[in-house]
Amino acid sequence: MAGQISQRFIDDLLARTDIVDVVSERVQLKKSGRNHSGLCPFHQENSPSFTVSHDKQFYHCFGCGAHGNALRFLMEYDNLRFPEAVEQLAGRAGMQVEREGGDDPGAAKRQQKREEGVNLLELASRFFRERLALGQGKTARAYLERRGLSQEVIRDFGIGYAEDEWEALKRYLSAQGISEAVQVEYGLLVHREETGRTYDRFRDRVMFPIRDWKGRTIAFGGRVLGDAKPKYLNSPETPVFHKGRELYGLFEARQANRQLSRVLVVEGYMDVVALAQFGIRNACATLGTALTADHLQRLFRLVDEVVFCFDGDNAGRQAARRSLTTALPSMIDGRQVRFLFLPEGEDPDTLVRQEGREAFENRVTCASPLSEFLFEQAAEGHDLKQVEGRERFVSAVLEALKQLPDGVLKSLLLKELSSRSGIETSQFSDWLATHAPPVPRPTAEAGDDGFEAMMATSGEVESAPMAEYGAGPGYGESRAGTGGPRRGLAAARSGTATLSLSWPARIVQLLLHEPGLAETLPERLDWCSEAEPDGRLCREVVKLLRAGRYRSPQVLLAHFHGTPEGERLDQLARREMAIPREVRASELANWVRHLERQSERLTPAQEYQQLLAKSRQPGALSAEEKQRLRELIGMLAAGGSA
Repeated sequence: MAGQISQRFIDDLLARTDIVDVVSERVQLKKSGRNHSGLCPFHQENSPSFTVSHDKQFYHCFGCGAHGNALRFLMEYDNLRFPEAVEQLAGRAGMQVEREGGDDPGAAKRQQKREEGVNLLELASRFFRERLALGQGKTARAYLERRGLSQEVIRDFGIGYAEDEWEALKRYLSAQGISEAVQVEYGLLVHREETGRTYDRFRDRVMFPIRDWKGRTIAFGGRVLGDAKPKYLNSPETPVFHKGRELYGLFEARQANRQLSRVLVVEGYMDVVALAQFGIRNACATLGTALTADHLQRLFRLVDEVVFCFDGDNAGRQAARRSLTTALPSMIDGRQVRFLFLPEGEDPDTLVRQEGREAFENRVTCASPLSEFLFEQAAEGHDLKQVEGRERFVSAVLEALKQLPDGVLKSLLLKELSSRSGIETSQFSDWLATHAPPVPRPTAEAGDDGFEAMMATSGEVESAPMAEYGAGPGYGESRAGTGGPRRGLAAARSGTATLSLSWPARIVQLLLHEPGLAETLPERLDWCSEAEPDGRLCREVVKLLRAGRYRSPQVLLAHFHGTPEGERLDQLARREMAIPREVRASELANWVRHLERQSERLTPAQEYQQLLAKSRQPGALSAEEKQRLRELIGMLAAGGSA
């Protein structure tokens, strides 16, 4: 039997976890000063009394008194035992749970490797800072002086120097007892497979440590001093660094502004540092990649306003258009995005030196709001004096607004579009409702049983009795009636019918349109098998609707944003809902009864596979289900039948 989870591992796990990220995946939070607030998931309430503190890594409800850290939240919210909560949190952080003693022969080795990884990057950062101060760093110091950086800014950002040697850092870290394999894994050494040689990745470069939200070094960026290429070099992806999530300078911005309300996103390290030198301490930079949804999620958890800064050339405009596309799905009410375009040939570093802090901050304040930039881009290249030009302009704006969550901002943009085009707002609403992008029919591939089983051919639909599809009164007519086409089958032929979906998928789609119907479902979820296509997703959606009391499909979609489940939900949300509103409750009850009957008809082998799949989730099986699983194992081993 494995030993107890070590306290050191738990401490490290909590240090690597941001409780705001964990809670916001399950509860809708809104930034409120230095904290985040929302409706408490542990008791019924109409006004928010649930607070999550980023600084203290703690949650507390002033209504029911629930409180604790990230582990406690998982235990209470997901109804997990302590070891299961640790497993889940560790899996989320990409860590393997380590225990004291027990019968795991690799535990000590993993523990040693983890400790090496935790200390490695901080040791490297200290090495680079020391080399900047020594004789070898003379050229780098001169470069930083020419760029006008003070000792205070160099200290605050931890800037260092990687000397022009092949193995300087390698020798230093090896002397600290850190193996070359770990140095390679964390991106500090390059390994040449053809020769087996390892050498320092960063050489003769000014080094900028990239820090996580707690200030720990997780990667580096290096700016070359000579003519070597590339000019800027980042650490590769490692167990602790994913460039699509991290932003350079965000930790330093939070340290300098305890009440941060706006973040300026620029292009490079020197832009961030140069702005800080002039007292503008709220800038950060992406790390050699385009803006991602993860970047935006991280920013909007800290502030309500994000300003993107771009060069004024064609490349800058193109990058701005990509950022606009990325930002639209995240623009729930209360958030603000602006676009700042600099004079051609200038960047934040050069411009702030020319015109000073006040003039540059005025540019930021006057940056174009998202709405203005959206309309400007939609109108580009079109003559709005002509009908055809206005048609293309309107279509471009509506295409963009399809990505925008429902809310006040979307309503105002539609009203503004109506004013600019002379078309009634109601016609835009109709267009948005009928021009959802089609969901491509998945192709059946090996191992893709879920999608293959989910899609039914039109012949299969027509040959099945309507009662089997749970059609309630008012939904369709019997074949013995007038002989006219039933609405359900007509919709099926259109390619958007509910009938082409698996049973759990139909339920999920219906709940996306009518979240309140989750309250009518049976308390236990035994009727929805995880072995069914979309079965696990259905169970998760029902649990969220009950626990989080979501009443908006957009909020539910935002919960799963950026995941395969989120893409699947988006597909289902875009499909036409062919069932009339007045019979949706009865249809849902019929579908659940069908699944209940179906589960009762399972063969022992099917029931065994269903329970086995469910058992792979920690704590998913009840005591009765565990007993039934043992019975089925014995039954199948003996060749018996139910």
